[in-house]
Amino acid sequence: MSSQKGKRNLNKRIAELPPIPDKLYFTIGEVGKLCCLRPHVLRYWEQEFSQLSPNKRRGNRRYYQSKDVLLIRTIRSLLYEQGYTIEGARQQLTGEKGKNNPQQKVHHSFQNAVRELEKIIADLEV
Repeated sequence: MSSQKGKRNLNKRIAELPPIPDKLYFTIGEVGKLCCLRPHVLRYWEQEFSQLSPNKRRGNRRYYQSKDVLLIRTIRSLLYEQGYTIEGARQQLTGEKGKNNPQQKVHHSFQNAVRELEKIIADLEV
């Protein structure tokens, strides 16, 4: 009986995600509240999903943008609502076709390069 109650609570929390405020940056705590997730889950997902890489500034503090929050909500839906594994969710986000597509590989490489440059710039600003 308690497992049914737990499932009901999870479904209720999924359906009741708060609206995303019109802000430029969100802290990990704010994103956790907006997505009903704990900060350690967000840090773990950063390791598992290459698309998710918030800006890091002083003291390695994470600052997420609205697009990151939307991505996190998508990942959350894939894992918690649709029942995908992490690998399955990763494939859904990248698209299975993208693995063999050379243009997709180049695009992914450019995205990684831009992310690294943004991190370097952020470190230099500190």
